[in-house]
Amino acid sequence: MTDTQWDAAKAVPGSAYWKRNLVISLLGSFTTIVAMTLLLPFLPFYVEELGVSDDAAIVQWSGIAYGATFFAAACVAPIWGRLGDIYGRKLMLVRASLGMTIAISLMGMAGSVWQLVALRLFVGLAGGYASGSMVLVATQTPKDRSAWALGVLSSGIMAGNLVGPLIGGVLPRVIGIRGTFLAAGGMIFLAFLATTFLIKEEKSAARKQAAKASGGWKSVSDKGPVIAMLATGLLLMLANMSIEPIITVYVAQLVPDQGQVTMVAGIVMSAAALGSILSASRLGRLADRIGHWPVIAGALAIAGLLLIPQAFVTASWQLIALRFLMGVALGGLLPCIAAVIRHNVPDSAAGSILGLSTSSQFVGQVVGPVLGGFVGGHIGMRAVFLGTCVLLLAGAAFAWLVRPKDEQA
Repeated sequence: MTDTQWDAAKAVPGSAYWKRNLVISLLGSFTTIVAMTLLLPFLPFYVEELGVSDDAAIVQWSGIAYGATFFAAACVAPIWGRLGDIYGRKLMLVRASLGMTIAISLMGMAGSVWQLVALRLFVGLAGGYASGSMVLVATQTPKDRSAWALGVLSSGIMAGNLVGPLIGGVLPRVIGIRGTFLAAGGMIFLAFLATTFLIKEEKSAARKQAAKASGGWKSVSDKGPVIAMLATGLLLMLANMSIEPIITVYVAQLVPDQGQVTMVAGIVMSAAALGSILSASRLGRLADRIGHWPVIAGALAIAGLLLIPQAFVTASWQLIALRFLMGVALGGLLPCIAAVIRHNVPDSAAGSILGLSTSSQFVGQVVGPVLGGFVGGHIGMRAVFLGTCVLLLAGAAFAWLVRPKDEQA
């Protein structure tokens, strides 16, 4: 690595404004995630309102519209990260919040299902506020507080995923579906204003020069830890999402009253997110104290072992409790992934590599439900839990084996 790159890597050991930036990034990430996920409960009804009448087609178009955002975001996350390295991370947040304000507001004016899918693609292409916040916080926070700060930010992101569908289940009854999209756009516009006027980024001319000169993957001298974190991010999302396609059917076998199946399934889906919200900052603080790699390997191993009893539960409360505990174990992974990447790449490449990390997580978010549905349908639902268990335990062993030599000592 050149002297310029090392100077860039050391140029910003911690911004004087890192606490303020963390608060604004937390609020902005929570707001944008809420706005992106609140359409889940009413998306099929909106697709029907846009002219799709056949039940199978409604389900198909709903899936396409929902997945379009994640597909587009996975494709462009490294690009936005690279541009953030060169032109500033705050600028990427301003761009994302303004783009999402426009796109989500226009969803309320869609005239056809094709327009809705196109706008969902645009949200993925132009968005990325939460992943951009991860980059900003990771690079502007002092290294000895980075995992804790990223844990706090992760809690806000997961809370948005939890709260968004709850709001989406209530708000359309009050102001209508189209009005809900306009309200969501207004919320993100407030995040845009706060980001523009309150976040202060300490820029480095040396980092900008180094990012333009090389940056990206080529500037990472030891790629082993980074590859391990990309795989860990994929495993995290795969483990969380693999159960999604089978959860309602699985719960139906456990609940005597079939009228309560959907409610219990919703609680099961939320339990892991709630556990992660409560544990993320605490596990991040623990990682700052004892090291990131023991927390990563331990979290993957514990989550993997917790999947075994999930395959053999006999009551819904057992599944809820085990999913909650699994969420607690996995809650520390996102902050640790970002912190390890931040510590193992030069600052001039942090955005690019964290963008790759975001893409790997989106891949897990897509592959998890597809793989879980295939295995559950062709082999059996218990095989989904046990197969995911094997993957997580293998990931824990891999993370432990590739940890840097100073961590092994």
